[in-house]
Parts: sequence; C-alpha cells; structure tokens
Amino acid sequence: MELAHSLLLNEEALAQITEAKRPVFIFEWLRFLDKVLVAANKTDVKEKQKKLVEQLTGLISSSPGPPTRKLLAKNLAALYSIGDTFTVFQTLDKCNDIIRNKDDTAAYLPTKLAAVACVGAFYEKMGRMLGSAFPETVNNLLKSLKSAESQGRSEILMSLQKVLSGLGGAAASSHRDIYKNARSLLTDRSMAVRCAVAKCLLELQNEAVFMWTAELENIATLCFKALENSNYGVRVAVSKLLGTVMATALMPKQATVMRQNVKRATFDEVLELMATGFLRGGSGFLKSGGEMLKVGGSVNREVRVGVTQAYVVFVTTLGGQWLERSFATFLSHVLDLVSHPRATQTHVEAVYSRRCVSFILRATVGSLLGEKAQIAAAKEICQAIGKQMKAVEAVVNDTSGENKSGAADIAASQHVMVCALQELGSLVQSLNATASPLIQEASIGLLEIVTSVLLHPSMAARLAAAWCLRCVAVALPFQLTPFLDRCAERLNNLKTSPEAVSGYSFAMAALLGGVHQCPLGIPHAKGKMVVSIAEDLLRTAAQNSRLSLQRTQAGWLLLGALMTLGPSVVRYHLPKMLLLWRNVFPRSLKELEAEKARGDSFTWQVTLEGRAGALCAMRSFVAHCPELLTEDVIRKLMTPIECAMTMMSHIPSVIKAHGAHLKASAAMVRLRLYDILALLPPKTYEGSFNALLRELVAEFTLTDNSANTTTSLLRSLCHYDDSVLLGSWLQETDHKSIEDQLQPNSASGSGALEHDPSSIYLRIPAGEAVPGPLPLGVSVIDASVALFGVVFPHVSYKHRLQMLDHFAECVKQAKGVRQQAVQLNIFTAVLSALKGLAENKSTLGPEEVRKSALTLVMGALDNPNPILRCAAGEALGRMAQVVGEATFIARMAQYSFDKLKSARDVVSRTGHSLALGCLHRYVGGIGSGQHLKTSVSILLALAQDGTSPEVQTWSLHSLALIVDSSGPMYRGYVEPTLSLVLTLLLTVPPSHTEVHQCLGRCLGAIITTVGPELQGNGATISTIRSSCLVGCAITQDHSDSLVQAAAISCLQQLHMFAPRHVNLSSLVPSLCVHLCSSHLLLRRAAVACLRQLAQREAAEVCEYAMSLAKNAGDKESSSANVNPFAPGVSSRSDIHCRHQGVNITETGLEGLLFGMLDRETDRKLCSDIHDTLGHMLSSLAVEKLSHWLMLCKDVLAASSDMSTATLLSSGKDEESEKKDEMDDDTMFTTLGEEDKSKPFVAPRWATRVFAADCLCRIINLCENADQAHFDLAMARSAKLRNPTNDLLVLHLSDLIRMAFMAATDHSNQLRMAGLQALEDIIKKFASVPEPEFPGHVILEQYQANVGAALRPAFSQDTPSDIIAKACQVCSTWIGSGVVSDLNDLRRVHNLLVSSLDKVQAGKGSSSQLYRESATTMEKLAVLKAWAEVYVVAMNIKKEAESKPKRAIKNTDDDDDDYGTIDELPPDSLITLVQPELPTLSRLWLAALKDYALLTLPAEFSSQLPPDGGAFYTPETIDTARLHYRNSWAPILHAVALWLNSTGFTCSESTEAAAISGLQKRSTSVNLNQASGAVGSAKSLPEINKDRMHLILGVSIQFLCSPRPEEPIEHVTACLQALHTLLDSPYARIHIAEDQLIGVELLSVLHRLLLTWNPSSVQLLVTGVVQQIVRAAQDYLQEKRNTLRCMTVLPTILFLIARILKDTAIKSADNQVPPPVSAALQGIKNIVTLSMAKTEETQKQWTALIRSTLACILEYSQPDSVPTPDEVSMLTAIALFLWSASSEIIGVQSLQNGCMNRFKNALNSCDPWVQAKCYQLLLSVFQHSNRALSTPYIHSLAPIVVEKLKAVERNRPASSIELLAVQEGVKVLETLVALGEEQNRVQLLALLVPTLISYLLDENSFASASSASKDLHEFALQNLMHIGPLYPHAFKTVMGAAPELKVRLETAVRASQASKAKAAARQPAPAIHSAPTIKLKTSFF
Repeated sequence: MELAHSLLLNEEALAQITEAKRPVFIFEWLRFLDKVLVAANKTDVKEKQKKLVEQLTGLISSSPGPPTRKLLAKNLAALYSIGDTFTVFQTLDKCNDIIRNKDDTAAYLPTKLAAVACVGAFYEKMGRMLGSAFPETVNNLLKSLKSAESQGRSEILMSLQKVLSGLGGAAASSHRDIYKNARSLLTDRSMAVRCAVAKCLLELQNEAVFMWTAELENIATLCFKALENSNYGVRVAVSKLLGTVMATALMPKQATVMRQNVKRATFDEVLELMATGFLRGGSGFLKSGGEMLKVGGSVNREVRVGVTQAYVVFVTTLGGQWLERSFATFLSHVLDLVSHPRATQTHVEAVYSRRCVSFILRATVGSLLGEKAQIAAAKEICQAIGKQMKAVEAVVNDTSGENKSGAADIAASQHVMVCALQELGSLVQSLNATASPLIQEASIGLLEIVTSVLLHPSMAARLAAAWCLRCVAVALPFQLTPFLDRCAERLNNLKTSPEAVSGYSFAMAALLGGVHQCPLGIPHAKGKMVVSIAEDLLRTAAQNSRLSLQRTQAGWLLLGALMTLGPSVVRYHLPKMLLLWRNVFPRSLKELEAEKARGDSFTWQVTLEGRAGALCAMRSFVAHCPELLTEDVIRKLMTPIECAMTMMSHIPSVIKAHGAHLKASAAMVRLRLYDILALLPPKTYEGSFNALLRELVAEFTLTDNSANTTTSLLRSLCHYDDSVLLGSWLQETDHKSIEDQLQPNSASGSGALEHDPSSIYLRIPAGEAVPGPLPLGVSVIDASVALFGVVFPHVSYKHRLQMLDHFAECVKQAKGVRQQAVQLNIFTAVLSALKGLAENKSTLGPEEVRKSALTLVMGALDNPNPILRCAAGEALGRMAQVVGEATFIARMAQYSFDKLKSARDVVSRTGHSLALGCLHRYVGGIGSGQHLKTSVSILLALAQDGTSPEVQTWSLHSLALIVDSSGPMYRGYVEPTLSLVLTLLLTVPPSHTEVHQCLGRCLGAIITTVGPELQGNGATISTIRSSCLVGCAITQDHSDSLVQAAAISCLQQLHMFAPRHVNLSSLVPSLCVHLCSSHLLLRRAAVACLRQLAQREAAEVCEYAMSLAKNAGDKESSSANVNPFAPGVSSRSDIHCRHQGVNITETGLEGLLFGMLDRETDRKLCSDIHDTLGHMLSSLAVEKLSHWLMLCKDVLAASSDMSTATLLSSGKDEESEKKDEMDDDTMFTTLGEEDKSKPFVAPRWATRVFAADCLCRIINLCENADQAHFDLAMARSAKLRNPTNDLLVLHLSDLIRMAFMAATDHSNQLRMAGLQALEDIIKKFASVPEPEFPGHVILEQYQANVGAALRPAFSQDTPSDIIAKACQVCSTWIGSGVVSDLNDLRRVHNLLVSSLDKVQAGKGSSSQLYRESATTMEKLAVLKAWAEVYVVAMNIKKEAESKPKRAIKNTDDDDDDYGTIDELPPDSLITLVQPELPTLSRLWLAALKDYALLTLPAEFSSQLPPDGGAFYTPETIDTARLHYRNSWAPILHAVALWLNSTGFTCSESTEAAAISGLQKRSTSVNLNQASGAVGSAKSLPEINKDRMHLILGVSIQFLCSPRPEEPIEHVTACLQALHTLLDSPYARIHIAEDQLIGVELLSVLHRLLLTWNPSSVQLLVTGVVQQIVRAAQDYLQEKRNTLRCMTVLPTILFLIARILKDTAIKSADNQVPPPVSAALQGIKNIVTLSMAKTEETQKQWTALIRSTLACILEYSQPDSVPTPDEVSMLTAIALFLWSASSEIIGVQSLQNGCMNRFKNALNSCDPWVQAKCYQLLLSVFQHSNRALSTPYIHSLAPIVVEKLKAVERNRPASSIELLAVQEGVKVLETLVALGEEQNRVQLLALLVPTLISYLLDENSFASASSASKDLHEFALQNLMHIGPLYPHAFKTVMGAAPELKVRLETAVRASQASKAKAAARQPAPAIHSAPTIKLKTSFF
C-alpha cells in the first residue's frame, strides 16, 4: 500500500500486483492524492499536471467502482482548480463523449458513470468558469437520463445537482428543462432514484422561482405521489423538498425576490396544499400485498407520514421567530387536520392522525422555541382547548336537539383535545419549574381549562386532560397535593355525573402515578383519602345503574394508582385491599356456577369490568410493592386469581347468552389476569397450568378470533442488530413515533391512552413521551405471549410436545394472510418460551420435543415473509442455546449447509444463511472449527452473488454475526473475509445501502477480532490494518447515514486498538459535521465516538474541531458561521446545518455540544454528550479556564434572561457592534430577514443545570491542580510572569455571578445546582486573603450578592429540598468568617431565624404539600444549620477568651486607624445565637432522640413510639432516616457544647433562667437548688443522666462502625462532641462512675484509630482518650474509699506491713532502703484518703486501719529477730497517728503499744534513734486533734525532760548526740508554745534551767570539744530567743533562781566580746547577703 502513496500513480507497482488487488491499489492512490493535492506546492502540481490528467482520465475508462469514481472525479476537479485550466474543456468533452456513447452493456456502465461523476465534480468545483459549455453538458445529461437504468439515473441526477449548485443563478436557462425531465422520475420504481430527484430538485428550487410560484401545486402533487409506497429514505428526502419549497413560497429569499417581481403565495394557500397531502387518499389502485394486510383505508399512510415530516421541515426552515409570530394560525391549522372526517375514518386512523399532529407540534414547538416563546405557545394552546370545550359544552347542554351535527362535532373535538392537551403537557413537562408563570397567571386559567376537559363526553379527551394534569404536577410538584385535593372535592360534589366520576378519577390516578417523579412526594394522608374515595365508589356502584360502570372502573383505577405509591403507603391499607379483592369474586365453585344463570347483559358488563379492575389493581400491587409479597399475602391473592381462572372457561357461554358486546370486557379480564400471573412466581399457580395454557394458546393462535391480529412483541424479541434485514421496523430514528404507523404488525404505532386507562398511572416506557398502550385486541395477545414464555419452562415435556404439535397444525390449517398472522404469533410465543428456558437455565426436553420444535422452525426459514424468516433464525439459535448438545447443533448446521448448497431461490438462501449466523450467535464459536470453516466458505460465496442484493445482505449479516461470536477462532479467516469486504465495497452500487451497512458491520467485527494485534508492525498485520483503513474510508464516504454510522464505529474500534493509526485530523471534523445529521443513529455514533476520543485525547479533539470553524470562516459562502452565536446553533437546526456544512463557532466543539443538549431528546445521545463534555472538562478546563467559564456563563446567562432581563451592560454593546458588522454579509443568505436578530434558542433549563454542575467540577479540578487558583497574591504574580496564566481566583466575580444567576432561577433543579456552586465557592475561597487590605478576605466584597442569592430560597413557597440546601449554604456562609458587616450578618441570620419559627410550628400544623419526610428534611436542615453556626460561634468566643485582653480593648478606643471598624467583635455571633438557644437546645435534643431511636436495629422496631418522633412520622420512617443521617453530627456537637457551657445545670423548664447566667462563664449551680425548681416528673440529675446516655449512645453507636462512605465531617464532629462533653465536670464524673461506658468507648475509639487514617481523626481520637483517662484519674482521687477500694485495701495494707517487716532492718549507716520509703509513702497515701464514708465502709475502714497498726506494732517489738529499724517503724506509727482520727486509733491497747515504742526509742542508746524519735514526737505533739496528742504528751513529756536534764552530766561528744539534744529541746520548746498562758511559768521552769545548765563558763569553754561548744552556743541562742517571746514568764523564772541569771549574763557578755574580735578581723560583710538568705529560706 505504501507504494500507492505518490503524486503520480506508480504504474510499475500496479503492473506487478494481482488483478484482484488493483482496484484497492488505485483507490488507495486516489485517497493519497486527495489529501496531498490540497497541501502540495502549486508549481509541483503544474509540472506533473499533464501526466496526472492522463492517468486520471485513463482511469475513467477502466470501469471504476462507485467509491473510486467519486474520488476520481473529486481529484480531477481539484487538480484543475489548483493547477492550470488549459485542458479542462478537452477533458469535459471526453466525458461528454463517453456519456453519449450508445453502448448499453453492463460492462461499459461503470465507465459511463465515472464520466457522469466527473462532469458533476467539475461544475461543483469550478462553476461559472465552465459556464460556456454548460448548455451542451446539461442537454447531454438529460438525453442520457431518458435511456439510463436506475444506477445511471441516480448518478446523472446527482451530477445535475452539482452542476446547479456550481452555477447558481447562471444556469437559469436550463432550469425548466431539468425540472421537466427530473420531475417524472420522482415516482421512479427505484427508491434511490426518487431520493436523487428530490435532492436535485431541492438544489434547483434555490434559484428556480417558478418552482415555488407557478409550479407550486404541481410540486406538491408530485411529492405526494412520490411518497406512495416509499421507504424511510425517500420520505426524508421528499419531505425535505416539499417542506423547503413551501417555506420558500411563503418567504422567498430576498435575492431572488429583488430580481423578479414575484407573486408570493399566502400562508393559507401553502397550508391548504400541505393539508391536501395529509388528508388525501392513495392515488394508485395497485396496492401491494403489504398494503392489503393493513386495513385498506382511503388515506394513504405513507403520504400522511411523509407530509407530517414535511410540515416539520417547513416550520424549521422558516425558523423559530416565524413560528413564534404565526403560532396561533399554525396551531389552529394543525388541529383542524385532526378534526377532519378524512383523518378519522376509523379509530386506528384517528389515532394515527393524532400521532402525526402531535409529532408536528413536538418537533417544532419543542425544539425551535425558547422557553419564553414556549410559555406563549402554551397560552395559545390553552385558548384553543378552551374554545373547543365551549363548543362541546354548547352541544352537551343543547337539549332542544337543533344541533344535528353535534355528535359528530364532539367526536371530532376529542381528537383535537388529545393533540392539544398532549402538547400542552409535554411543553409544561419540558419547561419544568420554568413553567410556573403559566399556573400563576390567573388570566391564562390553564388549570381551569384543563380540568374542564375532565368532563368531556369522550373518554379519550378526559384521559388526555388527566395526563396533562400529571405533566403539570410533575413539572411543578407544589401543585400535586392541591390538584389531588381539588379532584377529590369535585369527585365528591359531582358524584352523580358519570363523566365527572370518570374524569376526576382519571385525573387522580394520573396524579398518583406522577408522584414517583416528584422526589418530595405527597402527604401520607392522601393515601387514606384515596382509599376512602375508592371504597365509597365501589360501595355505591350498585345504587345507581346509570353510574355503576363508571364508579366501578373509577374505584379500581384509584386503588391501582394508589399501589404506585409503594409499600410505605400500601402497607397500611393491605388488609382492606385483600378483603376487597376477595369479595369481588365468588367464594366457591358453587357460587361461580350459580352466577352464570343470573343477571342480564348490563350486570355482567359491570361485573366483568369490576373483576378486570380488581385484577388490574392486584397487578399494580405486585409490580409496585414486591416487599409486601409474603407467602401469606400471595396465598390470599391466589384465591381471587384462581377464581378468575376458573371463570374464564364460563365466559363464552355468558357472551353467547348476553351478546357479543361483552367480548371487550371479557378480553379486558383476560388481559389483566395474564398480566398479574406473569408477575407472580409460576410455582404459585402450577395447579392451573392446563386450563391456563389452553386459554393462552387459543389467544395467540387466534382460535376464537376472526381478526388476523398479530402481536407487537416480535420486535422486542428479535435482535436489534437484525434491523439491517428488517429495515425501519427495528431501527430507531427521529421519526420513529410516526414511522411506526407504517410497520406491518397489527395496529403498530397506534398506541393511545384510551386503549388502557390504567396506563395513566404506570411508569412510562423509556423513550416515550406519553404512554401509548396498543388496542385491546393486540394487548391481550401480547400478554398471552409474554405469559406463555413465563409458564413454558415450568410445564412437563408431554405438554410441551402437545403444544408444539398443535402449533404446526394451526399453521397448516390457516391460509393466506391469516396464516402469516398465526405464524407470527406462534413464533413470537416460541421465542418467548425459548428465552424463558434460557433465563431459567433449563433444557428444551427429549428428542421428540426437539424434533417437533425443529420442524416448526425449519419450516419458517423458507417463509416469504422476511420477518418470519428472521424470527425462525432467532428461534433456531435460541434452541441451540437451550439444548446445548454438539450433535444437535451439528445436525441443524448440516441441514442448513445442504439447503444452501442446493437452493437457488432468494428466500431459502437468505433464511438458511441467517440460520448459520444465529447458531453462532447463541452458541459461540459453534463447538468445532469444522462448522466454522464450512459456514464461512458458504457465506463468502453467497456474499458474491451480485444478482441479488438481498442474498448479499443476509449472508454478510450472518458473516458479521459469526465473526463477532467466534472471537480469536476466526483469526484464520480474516484475510479472505477482508479482501471480499473490500472488493464488495468497491463494486456494489451505493443504492444497495443494506449491503453496505452489512459490509460495515463485517469490517467492525473483523477489527474487534484482530484486536490489539492491530498495533503491530508485521507485514501481514500492516496489510490487514491498511485494508481496514481503506474499508473505513469507503464507508465513511458513502451517502447513506447508517453506512456512515457503521464506518464511525469501525474507526472507533480501530482507535481503541491502534490509536496511532487513526488520523484524528480528518476524523474529528467529519464527526462534527455528523453532529448536525438529520439521522439519529448517525448523531449517536458520532457522539459515541467523540466520547471515546475525548477520554484519551480531549485537547487534540477540540483543536481539530476548531480547525473546522477556521476553515469555515475562510470561505465566504458560509457567512452564517461568522455569527457571534452563543453556545447554541442556528435555530433552524438540522436543515441549515446540512446546508452550511457545519456550525462550529469560536466556542468550539464544546459550544456545539452544549447547543445539542438543548435540541436532543434521545436519552442515550444526551448521556453521551454529557460524558464527552465531562471528559473534555476534566482534561482541558484548568488550562483553558477562561474559555470554559465563559461557556458556562453564556449558558447560565439565559437564566437571568428568563427571570430578569438584566444582562451585563458592557456585554450588550459589544454584541450589538458585532451584529452591525455582520448585517451586510447575511442579508442574502438567510431566509427570514429577522433571523439575524436572534440566531439561537437560549439554553434550556436542563442544559443550564448541566452548566452549573460543570462550574462545580471546574472549581474542584482547580483545587486539585494548583494552590495558586485560590491565592490572589500568587495568582497576580503568576499572571505578571506569564499573561497566559489563567487562575480561578481572578474569575471570582464571574463565579459568584454564575452561582447567583443559577440560585435565583425559576427552575428548581437549577436553584439547587446554583446553591451547591455557591457553597463550593464559599468553602474554597473563604480564607483567601485580600492582598491590598491586610486582615481582610476577598469574599467580603460579595456579602450583598451572597445574601441576595440566599433570600429567595427562604420564601414561603420554596420546596423543602431547596430550603434545606439554602440552610446549608447559610451556615457555611456565617461560619466561614467572611461576613464582616454586622448588618449583612443579621440579614442572613434573620433568614435562619425565620425558618426556625417554622420548625417550632410542630408536626402537621401547616398546610402540607409534600410527603412528611420533606418536612423532616427541611426542619433537620434548619437545626443542622443552627448547630453549625453555634459551633462556630462558640469556637470564636473561645479563641477570643484565650487571647490577651489588650486586643479587645482596642475596639472601644477612639483611634480606629487599624480598620477595626469592619471587624466584628468576637462575641457578636454568639449574641445573635444566644436568644434562640433555649428553643434550639430543646429541638436539638429532640432531634438526637429521634435519631437514636431510628438507628435501632429492626428487631427493636416495636420500641419505636407509635406516633413517630419530634420530626418524623411513622409512615415515612425510611425516608426520614436518610435526613437524620445527614444532620445528626453537627447537632450532636452543638448539644455537647451547650451542655458543657451550661454545666448540665439547665433542665428543660429552667433553660430560660439559666440563659442569663450564660453571659458570664456560668459556674455550676448547686444541683439541689436547680432540681427544686423543676416542676416536671424528672429531677435534673435524671434528666442529665438521660442526656448523657443519649449523647454517648449516639456516639458509640456511630463510631462502632462508621460506613466508609460516611463523610469525614461526621466522624470529626462526633469526636469533637465527645471531647467537648468531657470538658464538663459532670460528664467526667458520669463516665468515670460507669466504668463499662468508659471501657466500651475506649475500645470503640481504639478500633476507629486503626480503621480511619486521616491524621485529623487520629488526633481527635487521642484527645478524647486523654479526656476519658483524665476523668477516671480525677474520679479515683475523689472517690477512692468506695466499696471497690475496700476489696483491695486489706491486700494492699497487708503487703505494706509485710514489706515493712522484711525490709525495715537496722543498718549501720542508718540508710533507709527504697522499699521502706515506698511502703511509708503508701501508708501515708492510704491513711490520708478522704472518703465519703458510708457506715458500712466506715466500719471496715476502721477495722483495717487498726489491724494494720497492730501488725506494725507487733513487728516492731525490740526483741524481734532480725532487729527492726526502729526509726522506720516509728515513722510508720507516726504516720498513722498523724493521719487517722483519734476514734480509730484512740483504742487503749493500740495507744499503749505506740507509747511503748516511743519510750523504747527515747531510752535507746543510739543517739540517731533518739533524734528521729524526738522529731516524730514533735509532729505527734503538734497534731491538730488535741484528743489524740494529749495522752502522748502526758505519757512521754516527763521522760523527755528527764533525758534532757541528764545531758548536763553527760555532754554530747559527737554531732549526732548533739543533734539528739537539739531535737529534744525543740520538743520542749514546742510544749511551752502549746501550753496555755497560766501554765507557761511552770513549763518555762522546766525548759530554762535545763538550757542554762548547758552553758559553759569561760574557762571550761576554751577546753571543751566542738560538740560541747556547739551545745553552749545552741543553748545561748535559744535562751536569747525565748526571753523576748515570753518576757513576763521568763522574768518570773529568772527571778526565782538568781544563780541561773548570773550564769546567763556571763555567757552573754563572753559571746559579745568574741563577736567584736571576729568583726575586727573580718572585712565588712556584703550588704545584699541577708536578703539572699531570706529568699532561700522563703523558698523552702
């Protein structure tokens, strides 16, 4: 292939390859040339031009195939337009000569066609340059047109079209000739020719004025004829011609009008012409067999469907503005169509006409008008309905009977009503909440008008009105409950009018059916209301025979509708329902028999209707409440159902007796019965299988049915892929809703509400706008077929065999058309059964069953009806699947092989080739390769049968199925298959589109089979890959949309496996062009492909798409592209896109896709567009921020346009300037002159919602991209560094504006999205500082905007979900800390205050519009918001308190230099919250209590309060749970903060009182006081306990197992709440008292620590753990003497005593060992424990302390071995004496023991022991409790005195001995101090003489030891000290003993003398030394 890539054709290479490969080589060269010529250098081209022309013209005569000739012509034309044009006329002559050639053989044809193609291409490319030669060329073409065969005719017409387009007005002289020659071919037998003529004439009408003036009528008639017996392609082409010509006639193009003075057609004339087509009959009497199958009506359906499409083209061409202006006239015309007797000759015809009219309205009003214009249109429709209804009322009320035609008028008016009401409903539903003005403006009176139709005499009109009401209610859910109430009220008031009973019950049923589309639902009580109304209707049905039927139907209809509300409502009414159902049917067989004999035809009709209604309600119950279907309930349901089954067999005799008019009612009963049985498990009714199957088989084999009715289910059971064989029967198109009328099965496309009123409350099948159940005759057969498929797998083999044999017999018996019908039904049933078997994984049965089935199926493979052949193939495949045995499969395959080898007829060759494909489809690569090989070889041979396109199509389709299902096994056959595919693509005429579609499918399947290998570089793979690419190129260039769609999916596959080899630069622009295709499947394929490309290479995709816009801008022809459109597309969407090529503007592909969202209604397509935009956004939004924000802004700007017409003024001026610039260019190209003023439809609400979501996504993407997006300073510096840097923070004002526009829109969904965006913006930007004003944030300047955006959400009529969201935004805003202006803060705060008032209103007080859980959601959202605000307020307050006070003072001063004026004082938020706290705390606690109850496991549900909680009702418990789950966490945190701040001192009733104390940090109020104030039953401690349990319970329950999807905020809030709670002393005591809670909480926290990673969570967990441990510690310190202590104390005390005994052993160095000091410390701690002692513990305690002391006394006996350390033992004893009370130790025996130990120590010969003993005694004597110390003083003081007196004789010799004496003296001094004044002299008389006795005289002083001297000094010091202390007593003592006085004075003098000497020897002391010492001592 690479050799083909050269400017000149490589003729050597061409000569070397095989004949078969040459066409591919040539095609590949032409492809290369096509790309290279445009880009090549002109001089290079001119050099080789001569040779090139030779080579190219040479190819003309080489019989090129269709794709080759197209490319050849294109290249030749391009070559001349780039190079020199010298020889162009020569080449043109050559072509003309070839065209003139008389050779008519098939071999010469390709050459002729190539020449024709070249002529067309020349003129298209060079146009007027070849003007001189054009008359001859045209004559030449027209001459050969007369003799050409169909391929030639098509090609010549296409060339003529190109000639016309190239020459424009210059070809005027030939216009009439072309017209005369072409028009007759508009009814050509070849459909391809008809299409070509239509396209040629469409081109001609651009310039040929006569076509839309003089010839207008003829053109119309021609088009009508062309539509007869047409296919879909022809209808599209002809309707386009007809519609465009009519539009041009009405509004001619200005250029042509200026040239000639033309008489324009009037609007009425044009419409009159169109109407004749809509209402005309078929012209030909030769009707095809297919036509006979349909009821031979006088109106030709194909014509009507074609004209319907033409109407749409007509309006679309004139544009949206024209429609806006002329809507009233147009509407009345279209509605007149459907009231015309010709349009409504039979019921089915009437339905068809209605569907056509509805299609016209939907396709024009729905897509061309913007929302404002749609509202205006809805008003017009309302008026039209009102007018009709007045006329009807006039007839109904006209009792005189003068108005003879009245009945006919009413009959006609019903169809008008249906169309008008359906369109009104669809309009309102598409407008959604934007439609609110329609309801609110009283002048329109929409509701009055629609409800008035509920009384229309015709059921169809009543149902349409009910449906319209449902649409209004779904669009505006706040109307749902009022509607229901109004209907219920009218139903009660007008009980006696049959129409009212019927109409209002329809309306109520419709409204109930719409509830599931309204997320907020309806109040639960409405269910009760409906049940009571329905019961009343059923009860009173028998009272009045005039109303019996209506009341019965209405009653059951309402109950059926009630079931759609789901189990939560139905649960309450189930017992009543079961009773009602049981009572409708006879109780026993005897009663059943008896009733046959009774009654007349009317009572039977009512009875049957009643039973059908009951069964219908049951079906609804089973379908909508599967949760309630317990075995018991099923058993109860089976009673009436079994009765109904038995009754079926009696009905024929009843009908015989009472007349055939009961047949319909009987059929309705059967339909309902089949429907409900299909939903129940077959096991429940297996006993009745025999009778049931007899009924079912009779039903679909038409045993008792003279009509040849066929089922509609075959389509759904056939494979969608087979659409290529069955054409538009399976295909989805934009026109499907009307094209269905032309399909072969009975009543196809005639769905209408009146066929089954119950469908008014059922869910609408996906893709349908209005439910359209088929007529009863078809529905019953459908139901029987479906049920047959459910039951068949459960039936015994014997019965299966009987049925299959019976089927064969039925087919044999029937003849002609009836046989076809019976066969279709039987096949559908068999397919349904086989599908059922496969789903149940069961087998078909033994040999004879298989044989019978096989005979049936194989017989149909040769049926002339393609649908049956298709069904038979499908059945064969499914049979192979359920039998699943290789031998059986082999047998089936072999049978088809043999057939195909011998058969020559088209029918069996197509049937059996499909059989092979289906076998592979269902069994995979059929067991063995043997079959595969044979299958492939046979199919490849069949595919080459050029004589029959049909055989080629079927065989290629089967081949594609085999390739698909064989997977890698097919790898060996890829090359031959590919080469065949390419050969066929290059040779099959393009008019055989089905063959090309199948070739495309094969190509796609091959690409998938080769798969990732395609990336390889091996020779074979390269060849395969380039073959695939060539194949794709050929199919891409085909004229048929479906072939192009196949090409796109091939390229998509290729791109998936080998992305490098797919050239996006050419693929993307072609996809963009396809986005405007008028074919749905092509648009779908293009978007699906873009979606895949955008996932990987979004940037490239957008770039290549933009190149298309640039190229378009370069060409002056496409001036419309210069329009500065916003994201939409020209309002004349499809038609004009096709003319202008493409519509990509500077908004790029993204803009185009946004625009498509406004026009497209197909769900798959829209979802793919959303995904594509999503992928682009993810990849590109951050880099191209301005572009994407601008896109979103343009889309959202439509909001402000709708609500307030204020756009940014600056934008306006620019726009208008641009408009001025473009005026001149567009003047001659647009149809209507006013189109340029309004080039697009403003984006619709759904697109705006998507744009708002995109906005949120952009913000999130930026967050993940770069911090600079949220930092103004960084962003500005980045922008300075590089101006292309685009950062989000620089667009903040745009973001706020967009969020504001969305949040204040009419549409609720958009308000929701806007509020979400606002919340995101606040969260992300709240902390971004404003660099120019330090201390401020950038959001501050938008305070007013945020407030304004929030205000509307709190208005009276806002739905709960929006209020909930708004509350969330409020709390985020207040809590963000941005708000610096107190007034702004107050404004937002007031919004929350107003909603708090609503919360307090309590349950059920306000008039409820929505389900109770909506109120729950709203109230909880308010409480959550307040909780969040309170948490923030408390945090601010806490921070302010922890800061130094100085900063706060600043705000009071006058010098406000620091901008503090803007800053809020830190307590301002808390002061705003404070007044609400009493209320809030009560509500918060109530909400938490509810939440706690709702989180209980299901088994405790009996404990829930029967009448619900504070904020939920028991009926809505399930939905309420969700709302509680969203809001409990912040509430918990707030409650914890509140309890902590009030210190648990607030009881419910004294809250208000406690509030005042809250201002000052409220100290804990005495508990008794507070509880005294409580008048309620519970005391405050109890209340507090409950609160603690509530908070801890909720927390532990949540923290036990937080779901992984739980937001982290909930976990942190819960932990913060616990932390806060444990700050309060009360909570700490509580958790420490109840150890179980503490332990439980710790284990839960431990698990949380292990399972939640974020560090924030882990820190909080550790914080809470600290709190718990601290609480436990505090508690233990306070409460150690509880009983628990008493259990361990004995052991501890015993251990301490033993340790003392074993370790307190006397040592030489008097060191105290560590265990001893620890034991002593232990004793001290234990004995000093303060216990809140109860009597019990008191006794125990006393005994323990006494026995411990006794033990220690025992162990310290002096004669113990080893010798105890007396000091330690004494210390222990002293510790007891110090710390325990005298009551405990004052026991005589213990006292004596203690005193003995002290005496022993005093008398010890160890001075160390003496010293320590004195020290301890001192502390005992000093004991504050005199009762304890006195006995010891009395007993031991004398010994001390004795010991001290003895010292005079035995002075201390060592420091230790000295120490002992000193300590002893201290004891005595202390005793003096302790003594009372009167005893002071006696005490001093002991102390003073002893001290004086220690003084030495001067002589002995000098010789004394240092210890002795120190004693002297010590005594002297003490005496000097005592004198001044007790002067009087001292004097008395000294006076009594003069010798003492002398001794003292001598000593004093000596001391002073020695001091003076020392001072003389020493320098003066440093002055500051004294204070230093002082300091030191004071520190000790």
